[in-house]
Amino acid sequence: MSGSNFVDYVKICCRSGKGGQGSTHFHRDKLTAKGGPDGGDGGRGGHIIVRGNAQLWTLLHLKYRKHVLGEDGGCGSSGLKTGADGTDLILEVPIGTIARDEETGEVDFEISEDGQQEILVAGGRGGKGNNHFKSSTLQTPRFSQPGEPGQELWKILELKLLADVGLVGFPNAGKSTLLSVVSAAKPEIADYPFTTIVPNLGMVRYRDNQSFVMADIPGIIEGASEGRGLGTRFLRHIERNSVLLFMIPVDTKDIKQEYSILLNELSQHNPELIDKRRVIAITKCDMIDDELQTALMKEIPEDKMQDNMKVPVLFISSATGKGIVELKDVLWSMMNEQSFLSR
Repeated sequence: MSGSNFVDYVKICCRSGKGGQGSTHFHRDKLTAKGGPDGGDGGRGGHIIVRGNAQLWTLLHLKYRKHVLGEDGGCGSSGLKTGADGTDLILEVPIGTIARDEETGEVDFEISEDGQQEILVAGGRGGKGNNHFKSSTLQTPRFSQPGEPGQELWKILELKLLADVGLVGFPNAGKSTLLSVVSAAKPEIADYPFTTIVPNLGMVRYRDNQSFVMADIPGIIEGASEGRGLGTRFLRHIERNSVLLFMIPVDTKDIKQEYSILLNELSQHNPELIDKRRVIAITKCDMIDDELQTALMKEIPEDKMQDNMKVPVLFISSATGKGIVELKDVLWSMMNEQSFLSR
């Protein structure tokens, strides 16, 4: 998932089609010189529709499409003929896309299934023909309704990645390295902060040909929920993960403090994130021996989740493979328990 191709936020101006004009017409034929009103209704203006597509993983195709215009409805005609509806314009988006109003910030809907369709901006209704306005006291109405105008609104489309496990940690915590070891994903890896500037997804193979999806989220720093570093731009991706894997390097100055900062940033962004299942992984443990690992256990924060279950702590090394199998087992157990509890 290269940085140039991954786009998870677009703002577009949507203008739906206007409704067609109703017809003002009276029936005429060779036997009828002055017939009654037979003006047809105008057609509906075209909607702007968003549709889920499981084959897409980015909003890149919408990045440079700043204006989306729906087709106008056709005018009504004689013989009670209704004008043609304007063609709906359909925007294909990945699963997990949220649509919100740019002005109010309110969420309109979320695309959670392949093929799901939602109207982003509705087209204007067609006007009524003069046939609708005839009565015992008005037998020759010489007017009809104009069609409703289309709506012009700025909309925001945001993508929240769908993954089973989300990697949470400071820059250089070893998240990208772990993802490259347990999956076929090839994220950029380097010895400097913020190597990862876009989320990366990887399919992790498990026992008996089973698998789960892991997401490497760009590193969090203290104050991220207030916009520091990469800010809240990528914190929203964590909201879609079933299990959060907190990764803390073994050589950090204060493991307990770093874990506390990470929890606080997630809580500030969305308090519901604290209710998710979580696991702590102490990374880069090829740098220490068993004696030092035992001593470090005293520095590991004891934490419990919402159901009073103790947060598991594992010592791992992506370089040597230490603890990787055990980590997969714990994550798989957590995911299955999570899916069972959510039924």
